[in-house]
Amino acid sequence: MSTFELKTHQIGRTYSNPHFFILNKGLNSGKPLSNPCPNYFVVIISTEELKNTLFHLSMMLQIGGFYAYYLKGSVIPFISVNDCRNTLKSGSKFIENSGFEIQKSIEIVAGINKKQ
Repeated sequence: MSTFELKTHQIGRTYSNPHFFILNKGLNSGKPLSNPCPNYFVVIISTEELKNTLFHLSMMLQIGGFYAYYLKGSVIPFISVNDCRNTLKSGSKFIENSGFEIQKSIEIVAGINKKQ
């Protein structure tokens, strides 16, 4: 799977490559979003297809509680950029190794997301 770049989003910055955002503060850390907001990381990818795959993978990881394991802080929990990057990389490596079955699950999650 191709590589991606994950960094802290700065309000007002625009991105020319395909991208999406991942929440980094609160109990919903790891939740992906298409629109820019404060307290989000930005994931910059080379292709639109890879963007959709990583977006829905991030959604599956957030729902499964994989990001919650790395939450730090007592008042406002947050996830660090390195923990988020490593979790997303681990998930993408798992997709590479398992192939079709996970890709089918991602397509199902994408369909559910469209209907919502």
